[in-house]
Amino acid sequence: MYDKKFLPKLSKNLLETLEDNEFYDTTIEVGNDPYVKIFRAHMVILNYRSSYLRRILSTRANKNKNDGSLTHIKLPNISPEIFQMILRYIYGGRLSLEEYDTTDIIKILVASSELDFQELIIHLQSFLIENKESWMEQNCSLIYKTSFENDSFSKLQHFCRELISKEPEKIFNSNDFNSISEECLISLIQHDNIQMDVIQIWEHILKWGIAQNPELPSDPSNYSKDDFITLKNTLQRLISSIKFNNLNSEEFLDNVYPYKKLIPKELREDLIKHFLNPKNQSIENLNNSKSIDSRIITIQHTELISKWIDRLEITDEMKSSYEFNLILRGSHDGFSPNKFHEICDNQSHTITIIKVKDSNEILGGYNPIIWKSDSGFGSTKDSFIFSFKNKENIKNCILSRISEDLEDCAIFNCMNYGPSFGAGCDLKLCGDNCYDKSAYYHTRCYNKPIRESNCQFFVEEYEVFQIMKID
Repeated sequence: MYDKKFLPKLSKNLLETLEDNEFYDTTIEVGNDPYVKIFRAHMVILNYRSSYLRRILSTRANKNKNDGSLTHIKLPNISPEIFQMILRYIYGGRLSLEEYDTTDIIKILVASSELDFQELIIHLQSFLIENKESWMEQNCSLIYKTSFENDSFSKLQHFCRELISKEPEKIFNSNDFNSISEECLISLIQHDNIQMDVIQIWEHILKWGIAQNPELPSDPSNYSKDDFITLKNTLQRLISSIKFNNLNSEEFLDNVYPYKKLIPKELREDLIKHFLNPKNQSIENLNNSKSIDSRIITIQHTELISKWIDRLEITDEMKSSYEFNLILRGSHDGFSPNKFHEICDNQSHTITIIKVKDSNEILGGYNPIIWKSDSGFGSTKDSFIFSFKNKENIKNCILSRISEDLEDCAIFNCMNYGPSFGAGCDLKLCGDNCYDKSAYYHTRCYNKPIRESNCQFFVEEYEVFQIMKID
């Protein structure tokens, strides 16, 4: 305890080195034109204070080692004013939060996440919750959006969930509601204790979806087929989370039915049956209907895939229920083979879903064994690949199982490719051309062709889910 009296002096001396014009070896360009500022810094301090900067320095410093030139780093996503505060924390271990505006603290939190300052991320969230609760309640929409932009903001996410479940109007009626991300809205409407009528949630979700597509006519009665398709694509994941059967028949008829083309056919038919005869025991309890975090498939697709896993026919009753947990999304995590193997290696029971670019076609494959990067084959009799010609009609599908004499080649594990089924390219996401988001299909090891032609195609989106049986 006594030794700590020397720390303020050490902190002061390290902060003084920021003004050093002689011994710095690194320059950091922060911000975007026209607001750009160059900071001078010292590689050894940056290296040990930030794992993010360490990764950058480890590659760039080696290039400059022989010629003695300065190492230059660019941080365009951080403003110069915020980085100056963070730089003082890096050198002096000090951050006088009481002196800063709350909006600046939020910006420091976001920047700390980019620079991977885990201890600072935890400290800033605690400070905001303990000292700025009133401000955050008044700026709930901003805090909610910020908290769900990064998985490391778990304390803020919990704070927001508790607040919003009691006062959802703070988000839904905020001026910037239409700028909230899809992920935020899904989290919001799926909250078990949200205190808002379903009809209000539906109206706000419609408002949000229309705002994302300002070219749509103001009157839905003037919508064309393409207009409905546009809005349906925007609201697809949100609609699956709304508990429509909590509406009364009048609310459904007046507020939902005019937008019936937005609702998947199977769900729409079940809802109509429900409102015509609410006591019909043959109708599943839609209130407990599951949802899936996918931009490509719906819960109806997952139910059919679940039947295939259990080797059932499309007309059979489901034998088991499976939970589909998203572990990779191309548009979020990237389409590179390295990222696929980083996330999915050693993971078993995975479903790969591929949306073919410029079409309604969906392709996919099931791998019950673990993915590897050993350039070898995985042997299984239970893998399969499949296709849906049209997302709206799940019955227009093709299932292709691994051929009995080729089970040893069911899965191809190669670091240079993404998920790959069969020897060669029965279904394979590419390696060298992965920046083009391309893939190959060629019938070889699986017993039915799932596409009309054997050729290369381009990928609009792909997702990998790990499935778990629900008891």
